[in-house]
Amino acid sequence: MSNDAYSISVVVPLYNEEGCVQELHERIAKVMNSINHDYEIVFVNDGSSDETLKLLAAIQSGDPKVKLIDLMGNHGQTAALAAGFDHASGDVIIPMDGDLQHLPEEIPLFVEKIKEGYDVVSGWRQKRKESLLLRRIPSLVANRLIGFVSGVNVHDFGTTFKAYRREILQRITLYGDFHRFIPAFAGQMNAKVTEVRIEAPERGTGKSSYGFSRTWTVFFDLLRIRFLLSFLSRPLQFFGSGGFVLMGVGVIMALLLLKEKYMNQVNIMDERGPFIIAAVFLLLAGLQLLSLGFLGEMLTRLYHESKTESLYSVKEKLGTGLGE
Repeated sequence: MSNDAYSISVVVPLYNEEGCVQELHERIAKVMNSINHDYEIVFVNDGSSDETLKLLAAIQSGDPKVKLIDLMGNHGQTAALAAGFDHASGDVIIPMDGDLQHLPEEIPLFVEKIKEGYDVVSGWRQKRKESLLLRRIPSLVANRLIGFVSGVNVHDFGTTFKAYRREILQRITLYGDFHRFIPAFAGQMNAKVTEVRIEAPERGTGKSSYGFSRTWTVFFDLLRIRFLLSFLSRPLQFFGSGGFVLMGVGVIMALLLLKEKYMNQVNIMDERGPFIIAAVFLLLAGLQLLSLGFLGEMLTRLYHESKTESLYSVKEKLGTGLGE
């Protein structure tokens, strides 16, 4: 794909955003018509219970550049993004939120970085108008830890507003909240990752679906990303390493017990009972971890060879966007 001539898909997941969709479409279309690239706008309705779907259908009927994906029920942001990515036809895919907290007028900032040869461009929100204690400080700590664990120097993993070359997304399977970690996984592919500063205006309408409870997931997210980045394709190395350490300690303890019994004539059953129990426990625990490693290898192989399930179910698709 040339750095100068490529098509762009703007992917927007929406859930109960009836107050934003009309303005959002007008602003995205205005910006995209001002840049020299063919484009499409992929709206994903994630089971909205208000008038969002009705408004989107009206928008799509009047704009051939719009593609509408209506999901069966509410699947969550990652699944909605995955649906948008799967149905996007552009060479470059730019996801953004549908509540006007991401400014469509900043899309050219991402496009320019793609032109410079980057594979992933991440937004970096400036002057966030959120609670310092409940949102901004936990977010800062989380982003620093994720950057440290992944080795990717990005200041804001949490924002959806990013740009990806299609080939990057095609190599990543999304589930859970993993859309936030795409730059980290891309970094492991030796992709060129950068970021651009973006504004963080207050939400114009509606209510944010994120609260303080989301910060509790950060610790587990860090464990998951560390494991997935380092050991997803080789679980035996993860579990086996711990297993061999425990078994090694157990063997050393067993040898010491044998030395006590046969060289020092010690009745180890009476005088070293706890030591024997500890040695047996370590040997069994190590053997179990090693077995888990082999089991993980088999499950990984089966998973990659047989996975066909999708994160989402499409109820209806309207429009062709860039064409398929």
